[in-house]
Amino acid sequence: MTTKTIARWVTIGALFIIPFLGLYVSNSMYFPFITGKNFAFRALVEIAFAGWIVLAFCDRRYRPRFSWPAVWYKSFVVWMVIVDLFFAVNAHKAFWSNYERMDGGITLIHLWILLVVMGAVLSTENLWRKWWLAFIAGNAFVCVYGLSQLLGISAIHQGSTRIDASIGNAEYFAGYLLFAIAVTLWQALETRAKNMQWLRYSLFALAAIQFVLLFETGTRGTLIGLLAAGFFGSVLWIIEAGKQGRKVALTVLAVLIIIVGGLFSVRNASFVQNNPQIQRLTSVFTLKSALGPRITIWHMALEGIAEKPVFGWGQEGYNYIFNKYYEPQLYAQEPWFDRAHDIFLDWAVAGGIPALLLFLAALLTAAWSLYRAPVSRHERVLLLAALFGYSVQGLAVFDNLFTYIPLIAIFSMAHMASSRPIKLMEHWPEVNDTKLDTLVAPSAIVVGALLLWFVNAPSVLASGDLIQGLTPTNSPEQRLSYFQSAIDHHGLAHQEIVEQLLSTASQEANDASASQATRQGLVDLAGKEMNAEFVRAPHDARLRLQYGLFLRSIGDSKDAQPQSAAARAESPNKQIVIMEQGMEAFQLGQYAAAKDYFNQAYKLDTDYKDPLLSIAATDIASGNTAAGKALLQQTYGTTSVPNQMLILAYYQIKDWNDLIDIVKAQLAKADDVNTEFQLVAAYYQAGRMNDAIAELHAIAQAHPEASQEVQGLLQQLNAK
Repeated sequence: MTTKTIARWVTIGALFIIPFLGLYVSNSMYFPFITGKNFAFRALVEIAFAGWIVLAFCDRRYRPRFSWPAVWYKSFVVWMVIVDLFFAVNAHKAFWSNYERMDGGITLIHLWILLVVMGAVLSTENLWRKWWLAFIAGNAFVCVYGLSQLLGISAIHQGSTRIDASIGNAEYFAGYLLFAIAVTLWQALETRAKNMQWLRYSLFALAAIQFVLLFETGTRGTLIGLLAAGFFGSVLWIIEAGKQGRKVALTVLAVLIIIVGGLFSVRNASFVQNNPQIQRLTSVFTLKSALGPRITIWHMALEGIAEKPVFGWGQEGYNYIFNKYYEPQLYAQEPWFDRAHDIFLDWAVAGGIPALLLFLAALLTAAWSLYRAPVSRHERVLLLAALFGYSVQGLAVFDNLFTYIPLIAIFSMAHMASSRPIKLMEHWPEVNDTKLDTLVAPSAIVVGALLLWFVNAPSVLASGDLIQGLTPTNSPEQRLSYFQSAIDHHGLAHQEIVEQLLSTASQEANDASASQATRQGLVDLAGKEMNAEFVRAPHDARLRLQYGLFLRSIGDSKDAQPQSAAARAESPNKQIVIMEQGMEAFQLGQYAAAKDYFNQAYKLDTDYKDPLLSIAATDIASGNTAAGKALLQQTYGTTSVPNQMLILAYYQIKDWNDLIDIVKAQLAKADDVNTEFQLVAAYYQAGRMNDAIAELHAIAQAHPEASQEVQGLLQQLNAK
């Protein structure tokens, strides 16, 4: 077998594995539904790239070609990489991203390589139809998983009614299905041979299943995108098709109008309100309430774009905008948004207005190239409809690997459909077999190996060590060792490792089973690495707040105060930051200052009631029990509100009877062994020895794992 043949099969093989990545879940890695797929994708692209280098040197048919879609997308990638490396607020994270997202400049480079390699190889080998059929096959296997969730055979990973299959995220799965439906219908319509009718009707059936599963993801933006794609495709078909074709398109258009009108007319019906997926879909008719939080974060994104309109904030930079321009009415939403949840705003945030314009130029020129390409009407209409639906759904969601892959594949087809040879590439001589074997192929292998190792290996190894560091069955000493190893790999996600290290160190700090040296080692390592992260990201309010929370959790509220103050400087209107400042003051006995912080948090949005509970606890702890109880009664209708801060307040003033009532309320809310031990302590302090002993026996029966601690306490109480 010749070197060229090997390179050809290596490249084609890598490209044809990519459509099946949706099935891969790496449970040994952090964020198993994301990291494994993305690292495998990067590795496959790097392997395909190495094989393509060999092909391009020995056969000019595989060499790069010129097209406007490719030029604009390349310009977009180059611009974003420059921004990420030199102008981003956090350059390391902008370029390398993190385990949760696996995005960044490094992913854009891989997508650009994929566009070029796919276009050159699949077009030259006439393999586009087979590749798309492989894409459909991969999606079909993922859909089987989704059906098993729908039937209750498999669990939904997000713990809701919104299915996510092996993709692990309902929104990601929905975007993937949007492209899959268009491609499946395209291939079904293209399959006309009599001996292939089984495939044709199988594809139509699969498209129907894909639609049902898309609906069951409950992703409103993508469902609207699918309807928009249907409208767009129908109108385009009416423009292009003959008389018979127009009848079909008009029928589809009428059905879509009936569906939308029907949903609007029954939006308040009981059966709609009792079905979570239909209810979510019909909620789009009340845009203000359905999109309220999104509109707010879009407005914040626009403020960030106005501040940095040229170079933006770098990828993963929306976090800084979200903190700086935080709107207090978002108190009930997620505390940390890292995306604007709009692909167009996200690119403008990441790379400024130039990035948005370059991305739009790539998208529009790809659409125009497909429209003018000498392809079948089915291909043109359905691929353009897919791009239109993608753009519409992108107004409310953000990209991920499984929208990137089909999008780049369509871009690559558009690139080749409108491409022409590059003279310089054409004039380069094709290397002979000797040079291919002795120079080109070895060089390509070295390049591929270096990419595989330096781009992927450190982060893959660090991810595995991080999982081990988080595994509670490992000893504290082992967990410390694994965290140190994860850090020493110098992978892409130092921040995520340190965040998890803080959580683990906080847990182990009060674990009597761990040696003092190990506990101190975890605390010291957490402090050291967090301070290193501050050098890299000095303006990240989330990091400062997390470190402050950690310090307070280990009893160091005094040193926590400067961290929370730094977080407040970066995010002045975020209630959870102000509340943390109040908690630190409370634990230091600075009750006047604590109450002032809690009042500040409450005044930002008076619908947010948590500060009132903290104010009441502060009044009680400071001796003004009557005022605290009055506020609790006024706000909650009871003075026995289950809350750890109230428990601490009553403990400080030694009001054991009220403390017992609140601990019981806490247990009624959530049965937890630590809270049960708090009740034992409260009974003991109140002199109710028999109740304390009875509670210990109840703990031993309900929580066998705590039997050793129970026996020790029983011995102490019986000795009294």
